[in-house]
Amino acid sequence: MSALLTPGTHRTTRHGASAPEGTGTPHTGPGPSRPARGRRLLILARTALTRTAVLVLLVALWETAPRLGLADRVFLPPFSEVAAAWWELLADGQLVDDARASLVRSLSGFGLAVALAVPLGLLIGWYKPVADLLGPALEVFRNTAALALLPVFVLLLGIGETSKVSIVLYACTWPILLNTISAVRTVDPTLLKLARSVDLPPWRLFTKVILPASVPAVFTGIRLAGAVAILVLVAAEMVGAKAGLGFLINNSQYNFAIPQMYAGILTVSALGVCFNQFLVALEHRFTSWRTTR
Repeated sequence: MSALLTPGTHRTTRHGASAPEGTGTPHTGPGPSRPARGRRLLILARTALTRTAVLVLLVALWETAPRLGLADRVFLPPFSEVAAAWWELLADGQLVDDARASLVRSLSGFGLAVALAVPLGLLIGWYKPVADLLGPALEVFRNTAALALLPVFVLLLGIGETSKVSIVLYACTWPILLNTISAVRTVDPTLLKLARSVDLPPWRLFTKVILPASVPAVFTGIRLAGAVAILVLVAAEMVGAKAGLGFLINNSQYNFAIPQMYAGILTVSALGVCFNQFLVALEHRFTSWRTTR
């Protein structure tokens, strides 16, 4: 027969040890405790509030300044009017078509730049004869702005898709190329000495030491190129394009559709932020071995 437990008696635990009746057991589950989850949610909420506070203030200033007469409402309409114009463009499909055209062009040029500049940068940074051969030409072209060459691209390649993709390719190549070269040349000398001390062959030294150590700096160049891809394309689309966000902004200005013009500008900014966040996530995926402080 089982004895009745009184408040002063002890009960037997699963492992045989006795514990006073009514006392709780510590939290041993796989997830965090309830207070820890609460603190984490509080930290996340505080971080989100800090990051969005300035944007909220800017939107509020944008909304109130034209209404209070602090800015000319004709040239700077309130944010609510711009948001309404953005929704109208989205509803009739024009914004989607223009954004799709711009993304196809910018991603094509950006992808070609990554495929070309990363291997070339690794080659130039690792092999000095290649650097000596290509160095003078790189110095000339990297100091020539992409938009300054836009008329040349249009004259040689026409006003079609080829010239727009080519100008994005040219503009994106230099941030990736220069950061890749710098990444290879600034690898920690201690790592190289340790690798050479175990008699690693050159190709294994490159793949096991140089390449992993260069990844963070290479991604810095890729992120810079991601921003350049959209900005340069918008400028290129203002010349002879029939679709794209640059065409939308330029055409809205000519037709004095100012809210639509600002809607196009905001779309460009939003696409740039989203693309940058995607590249940041991709960088974290490829550099997960790095320790964080």
